Amino acid sequence: MADFLLSAAAFVVLMVAVGLVRVARGPGRAERMMAAQLLGTGAIGALLLFGAASGDRAMFDVALTLALLSAFASIAFVKFALRQDQKVADDDATEGAR
Repeated sequence: MADFLLSAAAFVVLMVAVGLVRVARGPGRAERMMAAQLLGTGAIGALLLFGAASGDRAMFDVALTLALLSAFASIAFVKFALRQDQKVADDDATEGAR
């Protein structure tokens, strides 16, 4: 059973590596953030599979911590994107008033 879990984890890591290409080539901020979320989810899945295969309980704690960090990263991205969009809108309004 451990061999199956390790091979499933390796497959997940391979798919996460393919997702890195999307992060690098993403045309927009939203696509890049979705790819980053995919990477976080894949890493959590791989850690859980590795932890189950090896019986190491610390892997579950690391996966939980990564899940929390991933959620906070999403919130930070949304706040940053909204601030950038508002700044662009303010700059456009200022130029239109001249």
